[in-house]
Amino acid sequence: MNRYTKAYIFIGAVSLFAALTITSISRKGSVAKNMSNPQEQSYSSLLQVLGSPARSNELTDQEDIYGWLIGAWEATVYDYAENGTAHESSGEWHFGRVLEGRAIQDVWIAPPRSKRSDKTLSKQYNRYGTSLRVYDREIGAWRVTWFNPVTGVRNDLVGRRQGPDIVQDGIAADGHKIRWSFKDITPTSFRWLGEYLESDGKTWRLQAEFRARRI
Repeated sequence: MNRYTKAYIFIGAVSLFAALTITSISRKGSVAKNMSNPQEQSYSSLLQVLGSPARSNELTDQEDIYGWLIGAWEATVYDYAENGTAHESSGEWHFGRVLEGRAIQDVWIAPPRSKRSDKTLSKQYNRYGTSLRVYDREIGAWRVTWFNPVTGVRNDLVGRRQGPDIVQDGIAADGHKIRWSFKDITPTSFRWLGEYLESDGKTWRLQAEFRARRI
């Protein structure tokens, strides 16, 4: 083996060692980064397994009454007092398919993120919650559950199509019936009404109205 051959072997060995060292450092850095940000890993992992790009084949076109909502919306919000006085604000509403496309989940934020700050907001008119909608084939309707952690409110409703509208019926915490409806539905807008049945069992009082526009 001449000196030139030995030189090439030496240079090759050095190059291989350098490549292995860089790879090792890179892997260690990646592992260290992941170990130092377990919450970021968990957040990313949750979104990957929760969301679904398409509707499940188990749902038919007729059953998929909420599919048109998929996407992002902005809304003008009206909350009504018992005397009919309206408090106007704004919100944002995001819908997506989840759980292998068998369910539809939304996040409803009012006031919207652009108007929320680090300071503590009043709990009145404050919503940062989510609804999960799952089709129940036994009753031929959707089970809907709304959670608002801001106020601790939870509502369970059943949603069905009624003519051109989608009507969701449930029971409030005080035992009174509630009715939440999607009305005046178009590809780019809709109205959402939240109504409460008064003690006379006949009068529906409008509590909230959201006028939404697709973003």
